[in-house]
Amino acid sequence: MLELKNIKKQYKVGNTVTKALDDVSVALRQQEFVAILGESGSGKTTLLNVIGGLDQYDSGDMIINGKSTKDFKDKDWDAYRNNSIGFIFQSYNLISHQGIIDNVELGMTLSGVSKKRTTKKTQKKL
Repeated sequence: MLELKNIKKQYKVGNTVTKALDDVSVALRQQEFVAILGESGSGKTTLLNVIGGLDQYDSGDMIINGKSTKDFKDKDWDAYRNNSIGFIFQSYNLISHQGIIDNVELGMTLSGVSKKRTTKKTQKKL
């Protein structure tokens, strides 16, 4: 289960402070399908980036399977992203100098899949 408690996130550009998330609380169950709707600029992407561990919240707490993320180190966030959450980006975020096979295999390699298994899975899917 993933729970957000009173999450706040703001961005500062010059003297302007923008509240992207202001006291957001929500609980998500395992394998639950959720849609996040809102106007442009309402904080949807920021919320997804916080949930995905791509961006850090300023205050509040995010609890993953009963464990607070307040004291998470980089290695904890890396493990969370590699083992617990997946991303489908709007833009592909491919490495431009790599071929399609290398780009596909990279994600599996970073997740600890063996080279032999990575190659086999990639060839089967493509």
